[in-house]
Amino acid sequence: MPSEGCAEQVVAHVRTLIERRALRPGDRLPAERDLASQIGVSRPTVRAGLHALAAMGVVHARRGSGTFIPDGPPALVPEPLSFLAALHGFSREEMYEARRVLEIGAAGLAAERASADQLAALADEVANLFALMHDPQAFLVHDVNFHRGVAASSGNPILAALIEMISGLYYEQRRKTAERAVQRDRRAAAEAHRRIYQAIRAHDAEAARRAMHDHLVEASRYQAEEAEAEAAREPQRRRRRRVAI
Repeated sequence: MPSEGCAEQVVAHVRTLIERRALRPGDRLPAERDLASQIGVSRPTVRAGLHALAAMGVVHARRGSGTFIPDGPPALVPEPLSFLAALHGFSREEMYEARRVLEIGAAGLAAERASADQLAALADEVANLFALMHDPQAFLVHDVNFHRGVAASSGNPILAALIEMISGLYYEQRRKTAERAVQRDRRAAAEAHRRIYQAIRAHDAEAARRAMHDHLVEASRYQAEEAEAEAAREPQRRRRRRVAI
């Protein structure tokens, strides 16, 4: 078994390559045997180091192709934030407050900086939202992807990474309750995403910020109503269970 210290040698070596710009976003890392030779460790140690780097979001493996430096915004994995959420009981209001602080500004920057390819990707996500309103889980995936796309379009990799991390946490929490959303609310959400996209496409930063603000406020309100309805149904479920027993 490779020691933790040996695996850290692999992490340090890759970090040095990145700092020297010998590895850039989108680049493929050397093969395991080459890394083992360069660092002076075994291939199992290299694999342990690469697993650690993957957990940090620094690299990702493509089956049959090798290990690469991601070419999108830096990935801050949501697991540490998930632990904090479980420990401190982050509320829905706190989640949406954090999203408003980050995402309203990102929408304004996206209106100023989005490329043609990024606009096309946002348009695809909006189309998918309208096409998949009957499928709550698929709708949620495209909802989250749209917000990630806006963040990436901001052109600020720090902002994009923070939103990416919060999006991961939001997805994990929301996928457990997505079925509660009625189709009327999903349609309203799809329309809100379309307004954000249209403002970004028009390069209207103020309209993009306003549309994102309005969407997040409404989304928070919808989910508060869902939670209240669910709480109201719970006593009825308990009574039915007692009758069944």
